[in-house]
Amino acid sequence: MKKLTLLICFILATLIPVTVFSANSTCRSLSKDTICLADPTIFKDNGMYYLYGTGSADGIWVYQSPDLKNWTGPVGRRNGHALLRGDSYGTKGFWAPQVFKHNGRYYMAYTADEHIAIAESDNPLGPFTQKVFKSVSGPGKQIDPYIFEDTDGSLYLYHVRLQNGNLIFVARLKNDLSDIEENTVKECISGQESWENTQNTTWPVTEGPTVMKHNNLYYLFYSANDFRNIDYAVGYATAKSPMGPWTKYPGNPILNRALVSQNGTGHGDFFTDSSGQLYYVFHTHHTNSVVGKRKTAIIKATFARGNPGILVMDKNSLYFLESGKDSTR
Repeated sequence: MKKLTLLICFILATLIPVTVFSANSTCRSLSKDTICLADPTIFKDNGMYYLYGTGSADGIWVYQSPDLKNWTGPVGRRNGHALLRGDSYGTKGFWAPQVFKHNGRYYMAYTADEHIAIAESDNPLGPFTQKVFKSVSGPGKQIDPYIFEDTDGSLYLYHVRLQNGNLIFVARLKNDLSDIEENTVKECISGQESWENTQNTTWPVTEGPTVMKHNNLYYLFYSANDFRNIDYAVGYATAKSPMGPWTKYPGNPILNRALVSQNGTGHGDFFTDSSGQLYYVFHTHHTNSVVGKRKTAIIKATFARGNPGILVMDKNSLYFLESGKDSTR
């Protein structure tokens, strides 16, 4: 009887999926590794896609893929990290990175210690470093950086300041990316609409800004509600200038749980594939009842015809990113 019981337990163990939370940014199951990076961004360079996001207490991990389907990582040059604690500003809370190329060098804007810093590297895999450890100027706490380069070469830093809520601001960035021009700081938007604060909290949240220019109109995409709220969602506002003023799209939100049947959808970034198809990479809650580890997904996006163009997410195109290699070297 004991042998029969052991045999039954063995058979059940081979049939029932088991999820294991790994020490890095993958959510393992018996059959696959779902990548679990929050606040993700994808950067394309020389035919390779690089995925960065929030997930490590020691810095910023990076994954890579030649086709957006087959991901390996973490593959950063510093124990899987593209940016490692001790190489640049910050001791904890490494969040919300953005990577871009400027004048032949690679830069990462990121959050640490609830401040913003910019590090540089000669490779998308890092290591991203600072010669002098410093954060971007500003009063109080500020997070979630996004650097936008306009068609005339001007640089702007969109970011979130924590002052009676999470508010999105913009400032001109110096050409050498050393700091902002403090006299240009301007508030963009705050959480004032019902969908942006479904729990009616005294600390409304608008965060995770991303900016695009389409047909000479500026689009500011952002996420609203606390990230732990199942109603975390994405909307956008438009302006004729990168400094605003901004008008919120009346059809917001454009990405939420009602559209894709996933809780906690938001805080991502746009990118295009080799064919020019526009995508949005973002995170969702781990399950309907568990927030973290937040899973990484991408979805196709298009601008519908009209003036101004309306950004539409293709709900049928959503899929979660999976890693075929689990490395923390």
